[in-house]
Parts: sequence; C-alpha cells; structure tokens
Amino acid sequence: MKPVPRLCCAAAGFSLIELLITLALIIVMTVMLYGFGSASHQRTQKKLCADNLQKIYLALQIYANDFGGRLPQHTNAVTSEPVLDELVPRYTADTSIFICPGGRDPQIPSGEPLAKHKISYAYYMGRRLDTPQSVLLSDRQVDTQPKAAGEFAFSPNGKPPGNNHHKYGGNFLLCDGSVQPSPAQLTFSLPATPGVVLLNPKP
Repeated sequence: MKPVPRLCCAAAGFSLIELLITLALIIVMTVMLYGFGSASHQRTQKKLCADNLQKIYLALQIYANDFGGRLPQHTNAVTSEPVLDELVPRYTADTSIFICPGGRDPQIPSGEPLAKHKISYAYYMGRRLDTPQSVLLSDRQVDTQPKAAGEFAFSPNGKPPGNNHHKYGGNFLLCDGSVQPSPAQLTFSLPATPGVVLLNPKP
C-alpha cells in the first residue's frame, strides 16, 4: 500500500521587514496622538496647569491680605521669578506649582527661592485683585508687549518662546481667580495698562 502524499502548504505570514515597518507606524501614530506635542496630551496638561495657577492665586490672595491689597512688586524686576519669589516659603512652600506641567522646565526643590531658578509663568506686576476681569498670570508668552485680538500670545509652531503647551495656546489667570484657556492666537486683547508691567519668566 502506497503512503498518502502530504499536501504542502506555503505558510502565510509577515516577513521581518513588514513587522518592523508595522511596529514603526504604530509607534509614530502613538506619539502623534499621545506624545508631548499632541493636542490630546496638551489638553490634559492645560487642565493641570490651570490647577497650578489657581494654587498660586491662593498664595497671592493671602499675600494681598497681609499687605493691604498690594501684590508682589519689585521696581527693577525684568523677569517674574524674583517678584513671585516673595510668595516662597511664607505663602507657599510648594514650588512645583510654578512649573507648567505642559512644558519642559525642570522642577524646583520644595521651598527653594524662585529667583535662583526658572519658572513657567508670566506675571502682570502692578495689578490688584479688585480688577476681576484683568489678567494676573499666564503661561509664558511670546513677548511682553501689549497684544490685540488676532495676535499671538503663545507660540504658533511649538517652538520657544511661549511654548509651555507646544502650539496649543495657554492659560490666563484672571484677578478673580478664574482661569481662561486660550489658543495661541488671541480672541481678546491684552492692552497696556498704566502702572502694570508684564514680566515673562527667564528664557
């Protein structure tokens, strides 16, 4: 009796090169959807950033109560660090709140003077809390000039300056403690106000 011949089937599957290309595509798509520069990632980071700004606001409120409504000021300040340094450590020892979660600024050790480090937020020096619709703090801006609606307050392309949230805008903290998210291109104006100076953090 003759043995029954076996049917030979060619195994269908991916070659090593095809597997590597597929893996590379998956990685690229994951980075695009969830990486540092993605819209979804920065949407989450902007919410955490808003929490930081409101914590700073609480420290500023306590400071204002101690100083008759006055907020931190330094006559010769050119960046926001030495001015907001007046809050640490008496009004807050939590220095992590001065670093935007959406950016890449290094963390500051707890209780350390802000003046010796680099923070993420711009400060409108000269404001008072009794001007509720005025901007008090914001993410790092592209420059310290007044801006009209339609101009860019934050980076339009994800490159410095003003790129705490890549190219997806930033947050504004108002004097009433509310936080207003904004695209990179303003939908409202930030006019010059007598006696008020915008201080960006160190570049």
